[in-house]
Amino acid sequence: MAFNRLEPSDFVVSADSISSTLWSNDAPTLTTFATSSNQEISPSGQFYLSIYPTASSDEVQFNIAYGDSEGSGSLAYNYNASIVNSPASTIYGQFQDLVIGDENTDFTFGDVTSTNFVALTFERTRYKEALLPGSLTLILDSGGDRVSLTDNSKNIAVAQYVGTNRVFQLVSGSAGVVDTTLNTNGYTNGSGSYGWMLPDIGTLLLSVNALEASTANGGIGWIPTINAPSQSTAPSVNAQFFTLIKTASLNSQETITSDYIFVRARSSEFNYSENPSFISGSTGEVLYNSFINSPQTYITTVGLYNDTNELLAVAKLSRPLPKDFTKEALIRAKLDF
Repeated sequence: MAFNRLEPSDFVVSADSISSTLWSNDAPTLTTFATSSNQEISPSGQFYLSIYPTASSDEVQFNIAYGDSEGSGSLAYNYNASIVNSPASTIYGQFQDLVIGDENTDFTFGDVTSTNFVALTFERTRYKEALLPGSLTLILDSGGDRVSLTDNSKNIAVAQYVGTNRVFQLVSGSAGVVDTTLNTNGYTNGSGSYGWMLPDIGTLLLSVNALEASTANGGIGWIPTINAPSQSTAPSVNAQFFTLIKTASLNSQETITSDYIFVRARSSEFNYSENPSFISGSTGEVLYNSFINSPQTYITTVGLYNDTNELLAVAKLSRPLPKDFTKEALIRAKLDF
């Protein structure tokens, strides 16, 4: 076994952005959606509704959660308390803290402030590092009135931030291409958008105000039943929104960092072997005279060691590489992490 110390110039670091679909079985588009009746009636069902690709699947694709600053849309924890709270108000407050970082600031979609929204939160393992801006197509249909939504990432030069989160407006269009026949801010009733895309936390926030607007004003006329906190809500706003979803296309994005390590075998190096077939085990002499002046070895493996001689990584060559005094080799090992 022979060793060579690597120099700083032998290391190169590279970063590549990799994208892939979010959905199970690498499906590019999700066109079937199912829920679990057991999850709906469980305690968690008061807060969110999990969505699966089929009724027989156990792989959650995303969750639907309704947030309302007044707590409407879900039954209050204790309506007789001095401050009425419900799952809807809890969801609203959680997203205030997560996105805005201020519990006293409401959400502003486009230029319209809203006190309620529907959140689509994607499973963490599915979107890896972030959602890929410009890959979204979300088609909602309220029974004839339909809208196709995407984000406006391709139409802005500099990403916008709310708190520490990147934010893109949800607009009419598909796969990042804005429908120029409509108001590019979303719906035409005012100057609000359909909501936000928050790629770094894997979330879409959809404006209920925008979806409630008439078709002429850019909405789909979806008027959900939003009861006061003192009233039972059946079906929940989450379940009502679930019926709108017809098609969803969205990709994930992650940055793969690679270390490239260049290992050099110069003409004078690595020409002799310590294999028992090469030298005598008793005397350490080369067994055959031809191996002295004209040796030949085969490089099959590169091992990377630290200064305490501990093996850290192994790179296997696809085939043995002949080596003698007339040859030099440059082997590139790649470490992904």
